Amino acid sequence: MKRFVLLFLGLVAAIVMFGTATMAAVLIAGARPVLREADVILVLGAAQYNGRPSPVLKARLDHAIELYAQGWAPRVIVTGGVGTGDTLSEGEVARRYAIENGVPDSVILVDRLGATSEASVDAAAILMKANGLHTALIVSDSYHMLRLELLARRAGIRPYRAPAPGPIDEDRSTHRRYVLRETLLLPAQAILRGR
Repeated sequence: MKRFVLLFLGLVAAIVMFGTATMAAVLIAGARPVLREADVILVLGAAQYNGRPSPVLKARLDHAIELYAQGWAPRVIVTGGVGTGDTLSEGEVARRYAIENGVPDSVILVDRLGATSEASVDAAAILMKANGLHTALIVSDSYHMLRLELLARRAGIRPYRAPAPGPIDEDRSTHRRYVLRETLLLPAQAILRGR
């Protein structure tokens, strides 16, 4: 019985240590941008409301537009499918917003189908391969960076982190919730192909 208790306590301690290390990795990756010139700026989708970007999507797009204007990459990929009850995809709304804010339509590639981070990154990888693009500045929220880097590498993209400051980072309780979510999703994503 004593041996069982010690094994159980050891297992709990290992899980806690692994979770803490994973959470630290998520936070560190989000806090350390890796800005380098790239072939493309890859913007992960987020909700849109009747053709207008949500505050989260707008923050990501504004950051990507700024990176494009500064010359970090000559192309932009926007991603995201059609949400429940929507008629427009996140990718299409993002494309329109980018054009309205000075990004030429001719440099934008669009994924209109990706319903998950993995699906969006995989679709972006197909677009990149078809256009001879290999490196990407990945734009999303800070909590998302480490998992996106994993997904991008798995899809054959050389990623550089470009976290967008936005409403999730500004609200501590929301940020903590998303970091915890990534702490749980990251190991599963590393082992399986999932969300």
